[in-house]
Amino acid sequence: QVQLVESGGGLVQAGGSLRLSCAVSGRTFSDYAMGWFRQPPGKEREFVATISRATGQRTYANSVKGRFASSRDDAKNTVYLQMNSLKPEDTAVYYCAAGAVAGGVARWYDYWGQGTQVTVSS
Repeated sequence: QVQLVESGGGLVQAGGSLRLSCAVSGRTFSDYAMGWFRQPPGKEREFVATISRATGQRTYANSVKGRFASSRDDAKNTVYLQMNSLKPEDTAVYYCAAGAVAGGVARWYDYWGQGTQVTVSS
């Protein structure tokens, strides 16, 4: 069984930064592509970023491109999401996910964390 635990969420002013972490346990971390998704209040879950296994190729949603950066540390079994220039519309519960294939489709991921709240005030 794979377990994912997010941390690093919180309240930040617009223009500020946060770094989310997602620690993975239970299986070989490097076997998994990792994704970040978010669910804004009253909205559907949406894709934020993904980072592939092996090559570490990164893909971002247009709404966060140039502001967010995902990275992974296979030695620490952890994936990160650095979020800069935050906007109020980035307010959401952020989830990390692990799966065999990197991509922007939530159902491609087999394991999910519990989520961490990010609130950006104007």
